[in-house]
Amino acid sequence: MKTHTITYMDKYDVVVIGGGSAGICAATQAARAGASTLLIEKNASLGGTTTNGAVSYPGLFHAWCKQVIAGVGWEIVTKSVALSGGTLPDFSVEPKAHHLRQVRIDIPIYTSLCDEVLSEARVHILFHTMVASVSEGNDPTSKKITICTKTGLQEIATKVIIDCTGDANIAALAGYEMLSSKDKQPGTYSCKMSGYDMSALDIKAINKNFEKWVEEGKGVFIDASWNVDQPNIAGWLHSGGMNANHIPNIDAFTSQGKSIAELEGRASVLRLFRFLKEQPGLENIKIDFLGAECGIRETRRIVGKKIITSEDYVSGKVWEDSLSHSFYPLDVHTLNKSGLNLTQMKKGIVPTVPLGALLPKGSTNFLVAGRCVSSDQLANGALRVQASSMGMGQAAGATAALCVLQCKEIESVDLNEIKNLLLAHKGVVPKQK
Repeated sequence: MKTHTITYMDKYDVVVIGGGSAGICAATQAARAGASTLLIEKNASLGGTTTNGAVSYPGLFHAWCKQVIAGVGWEIVTKSVALSGGTLPDFSVEPKAHHLRQVRIDIPIYTSLCDEVLSEARVHILFHTMVASVSEGNDPTSKKITICTKTGLQEIATKVIIDCTGDANIAALAGYEMLSSKDKQPGTYSCKMSGYDMSALDIKAINKNFEKWVEEGKGVFIDASWNVDQPNIAGWLHSGGMNANHIPNIDAFTSQGKSIAELEGRASVLRLFRFLKEQPGLENIKIDFLGAECGIRETRRIVGKKIITSEDYVSGKVWEDSLSHSFYPLDVHTLNKSGLNLTQMKKGIVPTVPLGALLPKGSTNFLVAGRCVSSDQLANGALRVQASSMGMGQAAGATAALCVLQCKEIESVDLNEIKNLLLAHKGVVPKQK
């Protein structure tokens, strides 16, 4: 039987921090291209929002009946669907709503496959670890990272850092400039409840009881929906609690803010469960699954060498250094009325992500990938989703590997070589117009 015997080193070509959608693709791509790679993850499992946040439908990979994001992320997603006996949507037919393109995955299988794929690529995975500091080494292409492990502080050296934390925590530690919106999007604490028959419920009566419950100060409407001013118990019950609430007024950039998000999120789920348990037909309701952490939509973004604006996004702008696609509506969650500002993409438009948006301004051999990509808040409302993060992650991993293998600084690496490497590993690269 094969066991995971890893000889951890004190020096790597590439260090990726954050094992979510962007990080798993960045690390796998860098390692498959021949770079010694370490992936650092603060939790006990890989997958990020898809697994620990329980938003178990990573998308969107297709636009206008064509696949626009593939590669490592798509490989793991499709392996997960096949192994769990699931089915993929029919991508040859344009759906009535964007969410119908989503791929449903089994969380335990998916996170275990992440382990397998990265291990087979010879990525060294280090769980239960966070970064304490980042500093330059003897030259701009040498970096030192102090990590906090269960046994204390350790120092590792690397040539390239890829920040896939989603919050730009590592870029901030390195001293790079941040973007932060005043009104941040609320988070969501996902769960899965069962033990009831929707057809047997008097939703109108339950909504009326819910309104009274809110009026008495026992909870808020967004415990069971994204609507701040009216009940939507039916919507919550149909989903069973998956991605169905809003946790407001949190800033998960810090450990303190993230702690408050977890406490507020679980408190919201618990008080709603107590309310539902008292309603006719819901006496046997039970919690089957509770996300390991609160899903976060927004904290910080880097100020990159390029900044993707909402105008760039909705126009489908292609830069000379565009390396991956994104496809999702402009999707910004709010604390106003419906709780969501949504702008659908115009027919045929497929946005792109340039390398410059993955490079913090003033940086050398440092990349970010995922929702902390350099962008304004509106564009980030679409760029933050899992498939888009996977595409960015793989682009960052390919760039980092070539940078190391060719002994160059990132911006000296030929863009065509990066694109060719991505294509060789089944990625999709934007075509120049």
